[in-house]
Amino acid sequence: MSRRGNNEGTIYKRKDGRWTAAVGLENERRKTFYGRTRQDVSAKLTAALPARQNGLGFPKEKKRLDQFLEEWLRDSANPSVRRTTYEGYERIVRLHVSPALGQLRLARLTPQHIAKLYRALLDKGLAPKTVRLIHAMLHRALRQAVRSGLLAVNPADSVDAPRIDRREFRTLDLAETRTFLSAAASDRLSALYVVALTTGLRQGELLGLRWSDVDLDRAILAVRQQVMKLSGEWVYSEPKTSKGRRTVALPGMTVTALRQHKVRQAEERLRCGEWEDHDLVFPNLVGRPIEKQNLMRRSFRPILQHAGLPPIRFHDLRHSAATLLLGEGVHPKVVQERLGHSTISVTMDTYSHVMPTLQRDAADRLERALTRR
Repeated sequence: MSRRGNNEGTIYKRKDGRWTAAVGLENERRKTFYGRTRQDVSAKLTAALPARQNGLGFPKEKKRLDQFLEEWLRDSANPSVRRTTYEGYERIVRLHVSPALGQLRLARLTPQHIAKLYRALLDKGLAPKTVRLIHAMLHRALRQAVRSGLLAVNPADSVDAPRIDRREFRTLDLAETRTFLSAAASDRLSALYVVALTTGLRQGELLGLRWSDVDLDRAILAVRQQVMKLSGEWVYSEPKTSKGRRTVALPGMTVTALRQHKVRQAEERLRCGEWEDHDLVFPNLVGRPIEKQNLMRRSFRPILQHAGLPPIRFHDLRHSAATLLLGEGVHPKVVQERLGHSTISVTMDTYSHVMPTLQRDAADRLERALTRR
């Protein structure tokens, strides 16, 4: 028998070969843990002792992980997060966590179980970024389990999420941007691309933009919402980050494009017999939000082909806008505010490839200033 000290429990091996850990409770009762190895029972005892010392009692061992996650989604996540976030959590639980770990008892979940899940998901082909999202959700849920006294410690604390290799993205340079906008000039949504490349708005922010949020006289627009389709239903929500609600100044060319677009849209409304007025700046032909797939298939990709440009993602227009601004010497803090990044470090990290050029430009400017006579 191995004694661990007062109130720390004992560990010993039974005659049948199983290892046992026991610790005293109130009223001379004892709590016992079993395992195949000494390390197994030691880990269980170590995990349980903080709860006992904090007066929470030992975790309830009968609740399964899938049962806990179902309750957590319903009672904790659903009231506290955006609908888009909740649906993402629900999808993670349903597709990835419950099939692999759901039948485990919550109190017996270990860091090894979680690490093995992540390895299996990566081997199956999931992107490291997706597995990091799964880790963030699982960590949040298990943190609630600790707060509720269902776990003594959070097993996800001891698991590292996979590292994300920075993805190279393709941006349009100044000449390519002019070529793209020229090819888009005859498109019904030409103004959308002008706004995208001069403001850096996200696709959901562009498609959710309302005329009431655009002030053409003052040459500004306010980003107050985004739109996306979830479970077959259009959902309007606040922008992606806390800094997402922002006011963006518009260049003259963007104001001109929007004025022309507004006139064309008024003509479309007259021709349409059943226009649904959602006040959207860039709706489909009957006033509803545009399906992203239709935007790509019917407009964006044909424009790229017509312009003779390589295939890029729609999101790369946002990257292009940021890169053009930084290349023109705009301060990264201003770029952060226009894009709605949560911090300037996100902007700097994302567009670090532009920084060497800015460093060279800064050195050249300083030399000109110091040597000017």
